[in-house]
Amino acid sequence: MWKNSGICYLLALAVLCLRSLTHSQEIGSLGHPKNLRCVTHNLQKMICAWDVSFKGRHGQTDFCYTTDDFPLPVCFKTKEKRIEIAVPESSTTVTITTNSISGTTLATKGFEIHKKDISFVPLTPRILSLTPDFSTSTLNLKWSDNGSVFPSGLDAFWQIQILRKEAMEKVTQVTYYSKLTHEDTILSWNWTSDMPLECTSHYVKIRCYINVTQFAGPKDWSDWSPVEEVPGKDTEPDGSGVFPQDTVVAVGSDVTICCVHEEGQQIQRMTYGPEIYPLIHLSSRSSAIRVLNASASDASGTNVVCMLSETEMDGTVLFVGYAPDIPQNLSCETSNFLIIKCTWKPGRPSGLYGKRRTKYSLFERISGKNVSCEVNEMNRERVCGFPVLPDQKTYNFTLGVSNPVGQTESSILVDLTQRVRPKTPEKLTVSGNSSTSVHLRWFINGSFAELRLLCQIEINSGHSEQKLHNVSIPGGKYSTYTAHLNMLHPYTKYQFRVRCSTADHFWKWSDWSRVEEHTTWEAPPARGPDIWRERSPSGKTLKVFWKPLALSEANGKIVSHEVSCYMLETPLEYKEVIEPSNSTEIKLGKNDCVITVVAKNHAGLSPPSRITSVELPNDNVKTDRAVAMGNGIYISWNSYPNMTCGYIVKWCHSSGSEPCRVDWQKFPSNTTDAVIKSALFRPGVRYNFSLYGCKSSGYQLLKNIAGYMKELPPKRAPNFTVEETSSDSILVKWEDIPIEDCQGFLEGYRLSFAKGEKDALKPRLSESGSPELKVKNITDLTKKSLKILDLQGKTSYQLDLQAYTAGGLSPPNSLYVVTKEDSVGLIIAILIPVAVVVLLGVIASIFCYRKREWIKETFYPEIPNPENSKALQFQKNICEGNKALKTLEMNPCTPNSVEVVETQSAAPKIEDTEMMSPAADTTVLADGSDSETENHVVVSYCPPIIEEEISNTPMDESVGSSQVVYIDIQSMYQPQIKPEEEREIDLVTTAGYKPQMQLPISALKMESRSPAEEELDKSAGYRPQANTNTWNMDTPDSPGSVESNNENASFGSPCSINSRQFLLPPKDDEDSPKPSNVGWSFTHFFQNKPND
Repeated sequence: MWKNSGICYLLALAVLCLRSLTHSQEIGSLGHPKNLRCVTHNLQKMICAWDVSFKGRHGQTDFCYTTDDFPLPVCFKTKEKRIEIAVPESSTTVTITTNSISGTTLATKGFEIHKKDISFVPLTPRILSLTPDFSTSTLNLKWSDNGSVFPSGLDAFWQIQILRKEAMEKVTQVTYYSKLTHEDTILSWNWTSDMPLECTSHYVKIRCYINVTQFAGPKDWSDWSPVEEVPGKDTEPDGSGVFPQDTVVAVGSDVTICCVHEEGQQIQRMTYGPEIYPLIHLSSRSSAIRVLNASASDASGTNVVCMLSETEMDGTVLFVGYAPDIPQNLSCETSNFLIIKCTWKPGRPSGLYGKRRTKYSLFERISGKNVSCEVNEMNRERVCGFPVLPDQKTYNFTLGVSNPVGQTESSILVDLTQRVRPKTPEKLTVSGNSSTSVHLRWFINGSFAELRLLCQIEINSGHSEQKLHNVSIPGGKYSTYTAHLNMLHPYTKYQFRVRCSTADHFWKWSDWSRVEEHTTWEAPPARGPDIWRERSPSGKTLKVFWKPLALSEANGKIVSHEVSCYMLETPLEYKEVIEPSNSTEIKLGKNDCVITVVAKNHAGLSPPSRITSVELPNDNVKTDRAVAMGNGIYISWNSYPNMTCGYIVKWCHSSGSEPCRVDWQKFPSNTTDAVIKSALFRPGVRYNFSLYGCKSSGYQLLKNIAGYMKELPPKRAPNFTVEETSSDSILVKWEDIPIEDCQGFLEGYRLSFAKGEKDALKPRLSESGSPELKVKNITDLTKKSLKILDLQGKTSYQLDLQAYTAGGLSPPNSLYVVTKEDSVGLIIAILIPVAVVVLLGVIASIFCYRKREWIKETFYPEIPNPENSKALQFQKNICEGNKALKTLEMNPCTPNSVEVVETQSAAPKIEDTEMMSPAADTTVLADGSDSETENHVVVSYCPPIIEEEISNTPMDESVGSSQVVYIDIQSMYQPQIKPEEEREIDLVTTAGYKPQMQLPISALKMESRSPAEEELDKSAGYRPQANTNTWNMDTPDSPGSVESNNENASFGSPCSINSRQFLLPPKDDEDSPKPSNVGWSFTHFFQNKPND
């Protein structure tokens, strides 16, 4: 018992120990700290937080830590599971002890914290303000960077999120960058919404990330700040309308326009201009449309309409325009040192007007003064004025340009003394009492006391080029300026005008003043007139010509010319010729004199012009051609050394019925060519020039020259006729063209000809492009005829004749000529076909003759000769033994009938074979009353018709027929005719050619022939000759005798019962009768001669 109790005691003790151990372990695991983590927000302090496994209430926690620099522990007591300590410079050992409420230690655990275990998360940013600008749909966000707790120079990144609608849909997220300055800085950021802020609510939140490169631990973004809201109009109870209201956007922008309505309303549609756009749902009270790439609107804008019902609507106006261009060609200057005027070109129009127009301002940086510019939008160039400031010469201008879409500017630096453009001179006057000088006076509004002016005077006269005269004048203040001009022409109407600028620093001329006119006084003519003379053909009178003086030489109005004639200083004649006459006649008789001409105006006389009337003879005067230059006539001549006072080229202008106007031109003695020009020259008109040489003793005609200013094609072609025609040639003659129709020097004639009929609608030969066109070019102008050869007979030809000059071809003259018929050609044309036909006939005949056998065999094969048939040949022994035996031949007799009586030989007998004449009406009795008719064959045989009497008849027959009728022996081969069939057979239908047959007599069984068969035999056609043994020979001319046993005896040529002649006449029997009506047939041409 004791033993068992001890064991029980030990077991109880073990259980108690085990329970004690388990309880102690449970007590030790309660409040055990874990998951220690440390985070710093400012790099100076860090917050360490941990978790405790005990979920119930516990007491304070002891937090102790030591560092490598401070080995003594630093302890804190806290009831929370976090504590803030300084960020250590090195590793840290942390001991955390958790206590119960009663103060009993629950658990203690140590942690090792390294620098890399500490996280850096900036503090959550705080939004200071979120300000909306509804007019521009812009949000302004402000916040503090808390930079005072961080070292200076750190990079800070701020993420800003914009959200929209009640569901806070993310619109955009941007990153803003800043640099910390170790001071708290207020940061600001603007964001422009693509949707008006009134359309729906907008939300903004922000977070931060600071990049501390020296920090060893992980770095992360801060938490998001609390959301700031900008409520939309759809959240206001009375909020409604279309937004944006009357706004301005740039061309090409994408615009969102929304319509906010009250509760219970419904948007039916929204339109932009005339177009309906799909709705975008924003909230229960707001919808929007999206206009993409908006185009420029009208000056009054584009209407946007929101239809809420058929009677209720709301809307706004959208103005779409361009941002202003940078001002171009900005320039500033002064005209009076009172106002500085700046001009520029605006570039492209903005398309915005009224209060939305482009505005300009001029800002001067040195003085800091700014002026607003009022400009006219309709002018292409803008102008803005700025007052001149005292004691300031240099100006730095900035021109600012802005409109609701955008703004720009342009700058310029100006030294005012170098940018002076005086105002337009005023009150210009011209005065003078001289023929060569005038006095000018004008006024300029402006103060130029410290400058020197340069003024330019423009002098313009009607007969000379304009001239510019510059004059330098000291400047003054609102002064009048004067100038004196000399070297003017007398009696000339001048026009004057003035402009000015600064002399020291030229910038621009002023505008021209108004024009002032003035005419100078007259003066005596500067020189005598240019004169020429011509002696009449009789030599008794001399006509003197002179040219009017130019205005620059006349120095006034010429009123008359004084003409005098002197002989050895003795005046012979004097005349005063009143204007406008330019010639006069002087009677000389046979004398010569010196003529003088003086021009006269109101101021005096010109120097005299002199010319002698002596004309030296020249027997060798030639005529040359001048060269047309288009604008003049070029003439040339050889140099004449004895011509000491030059050359004169004289010509005459003629215009129809008016008298010829003499004109001339003088050249010095060293000239050998010239281009004569005149306003009276006309193209295509011939002018005749005379070249005179001048000697001290007089003038001598050197040569005549003809020429044109410009050669043209002749007006017409020469008239021409056809003088002679033949079968192969035409002789053409033509006339000369009058000189006035030539319009140039003739170079030749062009004769074109080709085949053609007269037709007014046909084109000219030169334009027809005919390949048969031929052209003859005649360059010998003395030739007036041409013979055209190698033509075709009896053919119509068109002839075109043209004359040509260097200017081209004249219009053509046309003739149509028909050549004569060619008789030789006609004969040849007939003979050649005939010869060809004959030659072809000969060739065909030779060919047919040489190929006759082949042609015969091919087209006309040979018909076999019945005489050569063995079936109808007599036995040779019979013919050779008995010369009296013959074939049956027709003699000139007319038998009534022939009966061949069968002999008593072994061969079958043919009884009563009757040869009957077709003319006799012999009939075989049907009842067989004639005893011999039952056993004989009637053979129809037709001899040739012989119209003659036969005196001897072999038999006592009264009928005189000349024909023997053979009955077709083929009837024995015909099928037996039944008695009940028709017995009468048409002789015509059963008649026809039957070939010769070799028929043995033994095959004939005549005894059994019926009367019907006999009738059939009588109606048959051709029958071959029967065997001679079956015939009784009563005459010497019979086919054979009764003693003959020849089974193949022939009666002669076969014959159709419808024929009157033998088909194949006997060859050898010359005594046999010949047919009297035998005709020639084409087959005889190819028939060979019968073989012997």
